[in-house]
Amino acid sequence: MKYAVHDGPGIRTVVFLKGCPLRCWWCHNPEGQGTGRELIVWPGRCIGCGDCAEVCPRGDPSLGGDDCALCFKCVDACQAGARTIAGREVTVGEVMAEIMKDAPFYEESGGGVTFSGGEPLMQLEFLEALLKECRRMEIHTAVETTGFAKTGDVLRIAGVVDMFLYDLKLIDPSEHEKHTGVPNGLIMENLAILSRTHRNVVVRIPIIPGVNDGESSVRGFGEFLATLPGIDRVHLLPYHRTGIDKYERLGRRYSMPDLEPPERAKMEWIASVISSYGKDVKIGG
Repeated sequence: MKYAVHDGPGIRTVVFLKGCPLRCWWCHNPEGQGTGRELIVWPGRCIGCGDCAEVCPRGDPSLGGDDCALCFKCVDACQAGARTIAGREVTVGEVMAEIMKDAPFYEESGGGVTFSGGEPLMQLEFLEALLKECRRMEIHTAVETTGFAKTGDVLRIAGVVDMFLYDLKLIDPSEHEKHTGVPNGLIMENLAILSRTHRNVVVRIPIIPGVNDGESSVRGFGEFLATLPGIDRVHLLPYHRTGIDKYERLGRRYSMPDLEPPERAKMEWIASVISSYGKDVKIGG
């Protein structure tokens, strides 16, 4: 994604790596959860020509179903662009070539490159190679992470990362596992370690109405963050609905179809509470 301004300082290029160990109910990048290529269908683009059905090995190109071979023959046959693929294999050189196209914007704005996902640490060696190449080219880097990774892996890349954008979703362990599919002990432990070993960590909390915006949850965030003196900045990210349509295109069910974004007054209240624990809080990325 080019010309991003919400994923680190300045104008940035965001590189999305597929694969994520979490399954957050509100995830707005479901195409980044799986590690392999996936079929995306755009119903509004379909002209009903039937070319996809003619090439489909099962004779039924409808999205979903365990018997889909993911051969993507329907994508090649579709002249209307109603069928696309999420995910492609690339080399470090190919990614760097795209990154370098916008180098003048990074220099003028103080921007750089943000590696996101999915969870970029799931592709550790590839991520590390990209970070080292960016360091060689003097390009500022940020890594957006769930923190759910081996501590050794986090520390392995920490020396070549200029900024961590670290997601913190829930403090209560059972609620975290319920809404994300994984426990949060490792996430909190890794954040505590980074707060002592890395100079530039920004905690990002997605605010999900009815999930983590109650007083006990908000004060829980504040109390935990107060134990991390090496972390000063917290970004509150209001829930948004922009990723809902992606689930339909992938043939999946969205867990929270009726959820609305939080009101501004609620966001300001959350910001004031967490600020009271000695943190610099910003609403938005």
